[in-house]
Amino acid sequence: DSTSSASVKPDGEWATSQEPLLLSVIGEELDVPIDAIADFELSLYDTQPAAICGGRNEFLLSARLDNLVSCFLATEALALHVNDPEKTPEAERDIALIALFDHEEIGSGSAVGAGSPIMGEAVRRISGALSCPPAATGPPLSNAAADDLFAATVSRSFVLSADMAHAVHPNYAAKHEKGHGPKMNQGLVIKSNSNQRYATNPVTAFVVRELARRNGLPPPQEFVVRNDCPCGSTIGPIISAA
Repeated sequence: DSTSSASVKPDGEWATSQEPLLLSVIGEELDVPIDAIADFELSLYDTQPAAICGGRNEFLLSARLDNLVSCFLATEALALHVNDPEKTPEAERDIALIALFDHEEIGSGSAVGAGSPIMGEAVRRISGALSCPPAATGPPLSNAAADDLFAATVSRSFVLSADMAHAVHPNYAAKHEKGHGPKMNQGLVIKSNSNQRYATNPVTAFVVRELARRNGLPPPQEFVVRNDCPCGSTIGPIISAA
């Protein structure tokens, strides 16, 4: 954050506690004087580009695959969906929405994480906008009717939490259950967990398998973590619980 306004004076004491070289670099990058920098939030990350490798060029090596891959695919899918000539606004009966949350790796409990009210507020606002018909077609819904429409909207919604899966490592094959060992480049993986670390249930798993079948994809692989091993979680259960 920086400012050139004469009415705002950065804290001189704060500036003296910062690394001068870092402040100089930030000022040069932003093309602002150092004394205009009020505060900053910086993250270091690996700038090494991605690479294709393997005997058959079958592997992608890259930082942040978890979970920029799913974010990219979701964005691409939404763009393809809205550009489909058959998916005109007049013909659509559903709202297609993607949500890309920050802070998943540290618990999602932030103002911009999956544990925030962002998803619920978005659905409520969309529901509220659609519950206000044009003046020519009649009066707007009452508050009670609008609340009921919102509840029905949530009940009929379908959230697909897309994340990465752990393929079997040949040197550590014992880390997987014998019948639940996802393989690299073998297609989708449906992850299930009785402790609700994942959002999968019989209905949602069937829908994903049916989507794969209708689109000519390989049958999805099934993954269940070993009983004596802990597992990570995804934002699916967090969103569903809220």
